Amino acid sequence: MKKPSVVHSRARVQLRNEAKRKGRHTGVGKRRGTREARLPMKVMWIRRQRVLRRLLKKMRDAKKIDKHIYHSLYMLAKGNQFKNKSVLIETIHDMKSAKTQEKTLEEQAVAKKARAKARLERKAAREAKKLADAEAAAQSEQ
Repeated sequence: MKKPSVVHSRARVQLRNEAKRKGRHTGVGKRRGTREARLPMKVMWIRRQRVLRRLLKKMRDAKKIDKHIYHSLYMLAKGNQFKNKSVLIETIHDMKSAKTQEKTLEEQAVAKKARAKARLERKAAREAKKLADAEAAAQSEQ
């Protein structure tokens, strides 16, 4: 006579895994490996670098940053300057705003120089006219 097959239910395993996805059963007492063994720093580094580099490439291709900003930020990312993507985005916004501000200041300086040059030319023209009028007056007196 054949024995009936024994049921080995996975219901409890599924419940436990669902709870683990929510963050339960993962306290200090449940851990067997070191932090490095559970999720190596190298893996974290690789993931972060890929995320940052992907973002930089995407922004460069979309013409949101130029190649100079791209390169400097790429090297900063390689040098572990950015903790995560949001920090990098914040830095990009800061650099872009600084660049636009620098550009506006440069334009203002150029305009100021042009106005000063025009003012000097007008003054020189007035002086020359005055001198010519004075000479004309002197000529008419003689």
